Amino acid sequence: ISDTDFVVFDLETTGAKAPPCRITEIGAYRVRNGMVAEEFHTLVNPQMPIPPFITGLTGIDDEMVRDAPAFSDVADALLEFIGNAVLVAHNARFDLGFLNYEIGQVYEEYRLGNPSLCTVQLSRKLLPDIENHKLNTVARHFAVELLNHHRASDDARATARIFVNLLEDLQARGIRDLAAVKRFSTRKKAC
Repeated sequence: ISDTDFVVFDLETTGAKAPPCRITEIGAYRVRNGMVAEEFHTLVNPQMPIPPFITGLTGIDDEMVRDAPAFSDVADALLEFIGNAVLVAHNARFDLGFLNYEIGQVYEEYRLGNPSLCTVQLSRKLLPDIENHKLNTVARHFAVELLNHHRASDDARATARIFVNLLEDLQARGIRDLAAVKRFSTRKKAC
């Protein structure tokens, strides 16, 4: 894993399910050699109204995204940024589902084939004694600053820093390749 490129990302959306909900913001950070190396960030015009609850949660409103690019306008740049990196997210299934839906709207039948890791799963295995595995709780555990929670760039940055800490813990346990990380993160507890 020390030679692996990871892209840690977070999305903000108009709701919980794609479709009908769409992406409103993308934040992504490349982690290389245990360091945050590059970033990608953009607001996205979801081409639909943002519900008041979501605006209250994220602070993103229709006015903010009115002149933002549509996902189709940023898809190529995002895919280039991701490349063949391992994708990492806090609750990866949610973010990957949205990302693949949006990519499929631009490139029919195309889905990301990149390996992925979930920092929620990793934190459950590596930090079984913390009160919960929400992003802000795990960030607090590692003394990672999390300003503007529920904004993609800030959440992705905090997740990247958390992930670097989790990688250090994995390596200290002798887990040194992606296959071993995946086995460790999905292993069931013994009764």
